[in-house]
Amino acid sequence: MKNISSYQNKQVLVIGMGKSGVNSAKLLIKLGAQVIVNDKTDQPDQSQVDELKKIGVKVVTGSHPLELLDGTTTVVKNPVVPYNNPLVAKAIEEKISVITEPELAYQVLDATMIGITGTNGKTTTTTMITEMLNRNRSKGKAYAAGNIGIPATEIAQQATSDDVMVTELSSFQLMGIKTLHPHIAVLTNIYEAHTDWHGSHANYVNAKMRILMNQTENDYFVVNWDNEEARQFSKHTQATVVPFSREGRTEEGAYERDGVLYFKGEKIIDADQIGVPGLHNVENALAALAVAKLMGQTTENIKEVLQQFTGVRHRMQYITTFNERKFYNDSKATDIEATQKALDGFNQSVVLLAGGLDRGFKFDRLVPYFKKHVRALVVFGETAGLMANAGKKAGIKEIVKTKNAVTAVPEAYQLSQPGDVILLSPACASWDQWPTFEVRGDQYIKAVEDLIKKKEEAK
Repeated sequence: MKNISSYQNKQVLVIGMGKSGVNSAKLLIKLGAQVIVNDKTDQPDQSQVDELKKIGVKVVTGSHPLELLDGTTTVVKNPVVPYNNPLVAKAIEEKISVITEPELAYQVLDATMIGITGTNGKTTTTTMITEMLNRNRSKGKAYAAGNIGIPATEIAQQATSDDVMVTELSSFQLMGIKTLHPHIAVLTNIYEAHTDWHGSHANYVNAKMRILMNQTENDYFVVNWDNEEARQFSKHTQATVVPFSREGRTEEGAYERDGVLYFKGEKIIDADQIGVPGLHNVENALAALAVAKLMGQTTENIKEVLQQFTGVRHRMQYITTFNERKFYNDSKATDIEATQKALDGFNQSVVLLAGGLDRGFKFDRLVPYFKKHVRALVVFGETAGLMANAGKKAGIKEIVKTKNAVTAVPEAYQLSQPGDVILLSPACASWDQWPTFEVRGDQYIKAVEDLIKKKEEAK
């Protein structure tokens, strides 16, 4: 970790007591800052509060008082706190620097940074890259960090110059960067998403493009050449562009041709040898192997990782097979495109569990995928009616409305037949019923386990 002096004896306000906020506060104390942590909750985790106070952090909860800005030189903002939050807006008005946690982490980072962003596939690609770079590594370590659930500030404090920090970066996080500079930036794809938070698709795209703003001609930009909007990003970087394509649009970087994955003409692996199903995972593998090759990894090590890769929790995660039904958890599918890709990953009939937060979208784009893959549909949450209407347009005859992803499990099993896939892929955020998609997925997994237990006991 670099021992920087820019925060010495400076007052820094950290907004949000999540993992990133707590780790930011701990790092700032190490850097000699006077730290205030503020969270709007009036029932904070008392053990966290006690831990922070013990190391000299002032903790203010229950509201966002504007007087916290008095004497503050920097605000480290939780990524999901909007910029129109009165405290954040006032800080910007007073020209106080407002950053997010990955920016703070980068300022002290000794390791090489690889940054991954995109609408879908970020976590899987981040995980693949990390595993590839660690396979038979002789010196240093690759760490996964960022939006994947491991605070970048936590990793930055332990990573050395021999290491690599493979960092998943959301649009919310990228809004708050200033100096963050990945040696390799990856854009998995770009689709309509988070317009409720960003205000427009253009704002969302501009947030994603910030991953490129500090790159130079000595860096690399790995970009999805099959995604037209993503290709446009390549016009806005000084870095060397390394495209990847599942549709054979390029042979310059990583690509698939006739069921085989290549990097610049060298065969890497047959697509059907990848350990996780779905065309989207072929795209993720192409992005990951491009990064691994740029970092000097061998083809054999890359191939081994892809063959053995079994997925990431909540992202097309295989749970179990029971009575000839395969259960999958894709709770991370918080937008329509993610569910489209999930459905395209299966040749079997699917009983789909879908629904959640209403962001004002219709689900007509799912109709052709429903027609092709879905035999029965269980809907829930704020969008249950909209999802059911899309199912009716697709000609699905068995549609059941239920409360949530937990109550959907027995309904889905009842509708299923031997050989079916039972898939949670909501196409919606979880916030109408669950605090995160992880909680939704965990509750779904538990519901599957409970269902199987009851069925076994009834025998």
